[in-house]
Amino acid sequence: APLPERLIQADPAAYVREVIGRRSAGLAPFTPAALAAYERAAALPGTAHGICEDYRAAAGVDLEHDRADRDSGRRMETPTLVLWGAQGVVHTCFEPLTEWQRVASNVQGEPLPCGHYIAEELPELLLARVTPFLSLEESDE
Repeated sequence: APLPERLIQADPAAYVREVIGRRSAGLAPFTPAALAAYERAAALPGTAHGICEDYRAAAGVDLEHDRADRDSGRRMETPTLVLWGAQGVVHTCFEPLTEWQRVASNVQGEPLPCGHYIAEELPELLLARVTPFLSLEESDE
């Protein structure tokens, strides 16, 4: 296996705690049961490879596909809800709503007062934003 996979596989629990804990909220939003579930999943065969392949794709083939879509004028037509943490790197480094509006025709969204892990940090607010969006009828668009 490549080096990144071997490093993760050597101590999957440490990898999970380091990656999650490095975000703005640290480990505080995660219950012990949630952390244990992440650690168990990270220890499963193939998980480390899947994690690494996702990052490799984001830095390679995903960019190529995105570029080809933009160059051809292809846009997403599906209603899209974009939510991100106001205390996260996405909010600091990008303008998510503007970025999505460049590639999608029907976009709405907002930053939420949290870090990267919205579901763990603000589950009720996330549900309050997602539930009405998913309940939209086609005639409401």
